[in-house]
Formats: sequence, C-alpha cells, structure tokens
Amino acid sequence: MDEFLIGEIIPVPYTFTPVYTLYCDGQEYQIQEYQLLFAVIGCTFGGNGSTTFRVPNLKGFEPHPNIRYAIVTDGIFPDRN
Repeated sequence: MDEFLIGEIIPVPYTFTPVYTLYCDGQEYQIQEYQLLFAVIGCTFGGNGSTTFRVPNLKGFEPHPNIRYAIVTDGIFPDRN
C-alpha cells in the first residue's frame, strides 16, 4: 500500500477489506494495533484516546450499493507541514 497515505479514505468494490485498510463503519479499535492511523486521525471520530479510537462512519454515504469506503492503515505517513 505504498501508494496511499495513512488515513486516506478510498472506495472499494469488494466484499472484503483489502490488506492495510479498515471499513469506515464507525467501529472502535485498539490504539496499540493501529498506532500510525491513530497518530493521523486521533479521536476525531470517537474512542477514549488512551486505549481506543474510532474510524469514521461513512455507511449510507456510498456512491453505489456495492461500494464501501475504507481507511488506509499502513502506507505513506502524511507530511504535517
């Protein structure tokens, strides 16, 4: 996934999450498991900020019923300048 930025949201036409992505369904995850993604999005979408965080919930905003949004968990760390 070297071509995507960590935290980038991409449309995916699959019935599975591609490697290094999580569905944007508002689910809560452990910071320890996804430290780089947490470093980018923090608790913007929820979580307690010390052990958990949430990904955005984009269910219902898909452009087509067979497309889901996923957030990239591993790739290029975005420049903050």
